[in-house]
Amino acid sequence: MKILFATVAADGHFNPLTGIAVHLREAGHEVRWYTGRNYAAKLERLGIPHFPFDRANEINGDNIADLFPERARLRGPALIRFDFEQFFVTNVEKYFEDIREIDQTYPFDVLFCDGAFMAARLVREALHKHVCAVGPGPVLATSKDVPPNFVGLKPARNAAGRLLYRVMGAVMDRMVLTRGTAIYNSMLATHGLAPVKGSIYDEFYRAADVFFQSGVPDFEYARREVNPKFRFVGPLLPHGAISARPFPYSEKINAKQRVILVSQGTLDNKDPRKLIIPALEALSSSGALLIVATGHSHTEELRRSFPQDNIVIEDYVDFGAVLERADLFICNGGYGSVLLSLSHGVPLVVAGIREGKNDVNARVDYFGVGINLRSESPKPNAIRRAAERLLAEPRWKLNAMNLADDFRRYRPNALIDGYLADVKEHATPSPAGAM
Repeated sequence: MKILFATVAADGHFNPLTGIAVHLREAGHEVRWYTGRNYAAKLERLGIPHFPFDRANEINGDNIADLFPERARLRGPALIRFDFEQFFVTNVEKYFEDIREIDQTYPFDVLFCDGAFMAARLVREALHKHVCAVGPGPVLATSKDVPPNFVGLKPARNAAGRLLYRVMGAVMDRMVLTRGTAIYNSMLATHGLAPVKGSIYDEFYRAADVFFQSGVPDFEYARREVNPKFRFVGPLLPHGAISARPFPYSEKINAKQRVILVSQGTLDNKDPRKLIIPALEALSSSGALLIVATGHSHTEELRRSFPQDNIVIEDYVDFGAVLERADLFICNGGYGSVLLSLSHGVPLVVAGIREGKNDVNARVDYFGVGINLRSESPKPNAIRRAAERLLAEPRWKLNAMNLADDFRRYRPNALIDGYLADVKEHATPSPAGAM
């Protein structure tokens, strides 16, 4: 098959699909990728030809502050509304026009896209392509059983709580989604397609032919609604995230020493005072080996401020190799990072609210695999107390190990291969030939 991947230009949307793409290429499919120019080097290393955004605007962690300086001041519904419109909706028509042009020179059979790539319906219904969407974050589908999205709440315990959540959800949808939904529906109408009915969050799970969700049911809020397109496939981790590489800092550690990994992610990592510095201040004298991934932000400055022998500060850290030996992961709650940690059975201290991280962190708390500090900028004392508790109480590690066992029961690539084989078997040959 000729397969085109298409993703929003953000690490949390791009990275989880790289493992699928490399696997499909190695299985004999022709694979290419449409995304921002910022990913050209990564795709070259993966050996996947790149179609860069042409009409579409690339918004990423490197340029977002310059493009939208006002975003830093936004909070709550205003921030959610801004991100929804600017990151996802305004590019839809531009994505579609780019892909329609790509199809002229690379007539692909199947589109794989991240769930927030909202041109999926246009590609499926206007270009008549088979579309496989991939959910790289927590499930956003609405339900009577779950809290509203992006508020960091856990499922209600009784009918009154569920009613309150439904009211909250309706109010938030009006505040956050109304204008973006109108823009999206106008694009659909331009192509003769029906408008979205109900919450546009559910469109993510209906627009494609199938929706492959990263993760497992035991790390997701239960919903009574059944969507025949939706299927869990286990954790979708970046290519190379799980490996047999040895622990890279063996000269720094003794047999009984604790290892704590610290990361502030790749989007919100420009100010290390939010999480990295408080974590180092909290734990530098703990005796643990602290391994910090800066994402190429303030690395040398942090090394000068924290020169202790038990602290390693790097632009890039091989998370998979470190998590093989780690006792604890402190991060701001990116879904991919959390799944990677749990795939190694490592509990977490999480501190993040923006970009939907509060919902990920609420799940960390709800399923008992870590402590949610419920803050963008936690204090050192809060980090120290949480770390000490996680390392002293076995239940956190046990819960994380149980999830790791659950993760290992899934074979994402085999499930996707089986689905594509069925698609190929039932495909109607086009004038250009069968898939």
